[in-house]
Amino acid sequence: MRKFVSKIGGQAVMEGVMMRGEKSVATAVRTEDGRIEVETSRIEEREPWWKKVPVLRGFLNFFIMMIIGSKVLTRSAELYGEDAGEPSKLEMWLAEKSKKSAMDIAIYIGVILGVVFAVGLFIALPLGIVALLEYIPGFRELNYVWRNLVVSGVRLLILFAYLALVSLVPDIKRVFMYHGAEHKVITCFEQGEELTVENARKMSRLHDRCGTSFLVITVFISILASAFLPTFDNIGNRLLSFLARFGTRLALLPIVAGVSYEVLKGLARFDNAFVRILKKPGMWFQLLTTREPDDSMLEVSLLAFKTVMAMDADESIPTVKFNIRKDYRLVRQAMLADLKTTGEADAVADWIFVKVLGVERSALPTLTLIDEDKAEEAKGYARRVKEGEPLQYVLGETDFYGVTLKSDSRALIPRGDTEVLVEQALKDIDILRSDAKEALNVLDICTGSGAIAIALSIKGGIHVTATDISEEALSLARENVESTGANVTLLKSDLFDNIEGEFDLITANPPYIPSAEVDKLDDYVKREPRLALDGGADGLDYYRKIRLGVAPRLKVGGVLLLEIGFDQGAAVSALFADMGEITVIPDLEGHDRVVKVIRNV
Repeated sequence: MRKFVSKIGGQAVMEGVMMRGEKSVATAVRTEDGRIEVETSRIEEREPWWKKVPVLRGFLNFFIMMIIGSKVLTRSAELYGEDAGEPSKLEMWLAEKSKKSAMDIAIYIGVILGVVFAVGLFIALPLGIVALLEYIPGFRELNYVWRNLVVSGVRLLILFAYLALVSLVPDIKRVFMYHGAEHKVITCFEQGEELTVENARKMSRLHDRCGTSFLVITVFISILASAFLPTFDNIGNRLLSFLARFGTRLALLPIVAGVSYEVLKGLARFDNAFVRILKKPGMWFQLLTTREPDDSMLEVSLLAFKTVMAMDADESIPTVKFNIRKDYRLVRQAMLADLKTTGEADAVADWIFVKVLGVERSALPTLTLIDEDKAEEAKGYARRVKEGEPLQYVLGETDFYGVTLKSDSRALIPRGDTEVLVEQALKDIDILRSDAKEALNVLDICTGSGAIAIALSIKGGIHVTATDISEEALSLARENVESTGANVTLLKSDLFDNIEGEFDLITANPPYIPSAEVDKLDDYVKREPRLALDGGADGLDYYRKIRLGVAPRLKVGGVLLLEIGFDQGAAVSALFADMGEITVIPDLEGHDRVVKVIRNV
């Protein structure tokens, strides 16, 4: 008689249950404070070709489920047992060298060690025990079938002893209770009962599609498969004989696992007296790997099951992740390793975490934990910086003269050097304002992101007209004006072409890098608009153009402030010498940074 079989299967994890459906996976875990957290994911719809190949699908599915199971167990352990203690030297080393946490690496090591342990425990050890028995007089004269059956019997005893021992470990005992909860919920659904704690409680904690049954079936299939394998006594050397037996049984393992999978699936579809007899050994062993769950565990299992049902039925339901807290120091260590080629890894990492966490830079040394989603966001920013994108573009903003401005590839990144010009402009505004009879008229050309104009407007309390030839730069400047509330009017103009009237103060940060030097710039700088960098063959093209057009626009007694390159003070001063009083203003490092012209003719 065929029976209804749910397409949803499960696995117990640390303080929770994972349920896997046709299209989705959900893991529910009860946290230490009693909440139930759920994490979900979607299964790739395209089914791999090997899923339709009997035996092969069983073997490959076995290893895939080991990896998935290890990951889910690790995720549940991370959620349930957050540890803010000081990370070990090994953890710091792993974070730096591999960019992965000890937990991430433990997943892969766990799978490898799990396979090695299983092979050693259930293949090598039984063969080793039988090899010792061969020293008993008369044992080697036994028929090879009987000797292989002895090996299989030893394997069963080892499996029983292993499960009995691990079930005594308190944490494993709780996992086995959640294992029972998983079985009860699936059975409740398969029997057509409403999915409630009360109904699930009445169900058996044993289930015929359990992984324990798979292990038992695997042992019995291996008994049948290996019963007629040669014992290699004719080799003569006991060690070589042992290795030959071990090798043949190891080679047989994929076939045994694949056949066992098919047998398990086949038995689960039927329910009659004969099939129940075949299922009995697996059910008996499940008495070791399951325990009666309490109602709180059933509640967790039910939530995982219902979540998978809902997600399989509605593909529009979004996936969610556990709110796992990562060790901030390990996340930072991995980030610094990624950023070491930037030359300023610590500073870059600081600003990334300031952006992501919304804290002051001074607060970073006190942090111990960081939300996983924030850690992933920070890693994403660091990856983009590593690939050559300027930090300010990655963060989408920068601080200029105490004002936060949006920053992206549409315009040059505002720099601290330009603050020297703003500082001087604000001093001149105070002087000009004291002598003026009406509101000052201020112009900022080559405005780019609008940094200078916005800073002067906000800090100086004035209206500023700002221009640029680039539509992209003006669109960014417009967004910055709107976000800061600055009193700035933006116009498209090639220097003074579309400008009318006279101004008390004109500021400019024009392109001033010689063309041949632009391609030699740092990779990060070369990501910025070339139009805002390239100042012609000698870097002075824009200063010559400004000199030609500035006289009709600057009042007598007015001030012109020009940002310059560190070695351009004399050359730019010479261009404007006939206009009036010239002053070269240095930056904090003593390099020429601003040329100030007071028009007196």
